[in-house]
Amino acid sequence: MADAILNPGDAIDEAAYGPRKRGAGRWVVLAILTLLLLLVLFPFFLALSNSIKSTVDYAANGPLSLPTSVDFTALKKFWDVADFGRKLLNSAIISLVVAVFGVLISLLNAYAIGIGKVRGSRVILVVLLIGIMVPQESIVYPLYYMAKATGLYDTQLSVIIIFAVLQSAFGTYLLSSVLGSFPKEIIEAAEMDGANRWQILWQVVVPVLRPSLMVVGTFFFIWTWNEFLIPLVMLVSNNNQTVSVAMGLTRGQNMSDPTLQAAASLLGMAPTLIFFLIFQRTLTRGVVVGAVK
Repeated sequence: MADAILNPGDAIDEAAYGPRKRGAGRWVVLAILTLLLLLVLFPFFLALSNSIKSTVDYAANGPLSLPTSVDFTALKKFWDVADFGRKLLNSAIISLVVAVFGVLISLLNAYAIGIGKVRGSRVILVVLLIGIMVPQESIVYPLYYMAKATGLYDTQLSVIIIFAVLQSAFGTYLLSSVLGSFPKEIIEAAEMDGANRWQILWQVVVPVLRPSLMVVGTFFFIWTWNEFLIPLVMLVSNNNQTVSVAMGLTRGQNMSDPTLQAAASLLGMAPTLIFFLIFQRTLTRGVVVGAVK
């Protein structure tokens, strides 16, 4: 009995030891997260460092050294050679239009599946999942043939239609899972007030789903911006090409300029990085995208 009683000093030491132990654990986690952050930022630093080097500096000191002087020759050369301003505008237009129409198609499909309860909704979702898993390499030729047959080849409209449809498969699956748990009481109350299905969609469902729609649209924008294969096949004219295609101009069979490639990488990554920093709060809502208030 007496052995089970702790001295006051022992209790104080144990209470003091607990926070110290938890504090040490926090420092370990912080160190690991800092290391992971540095690993993620290293490619951005490498692209920035090499893009402002001269070719002589790169050849003498290698890619891992800091630049001895700031030289914007590679950045200016890539901007002029690739007509990067036009490529930037093309990517922005295509990505923005795909995001808008992709979200609209996803919303209408998900509304019919999640709230309309159409027949064969499970089969439809399975087909959409198969569409998500199909690699783009297997559908490039059919898409190329259809674009040629319809006269849309080498137009931005062809790429917009393709990506809006392809990405709406994921958006439909995501939003239908959200609308499947949408409170029926809200829908019934709107119907009792005389609202039709179109009014229920735009005046009841969309305001509640606005954070989820913003997340889906943001993902669609970033995914479309980073696409390479389909724009490479569909857009052959220099005036229609995108940023991702322009980045491939820095390397050929008989040419290789590391500083120019670094400049292309930096200019190619910068817009998506800026876009992410602007909409990072919207993206974090994707963690709780399935929660409907």
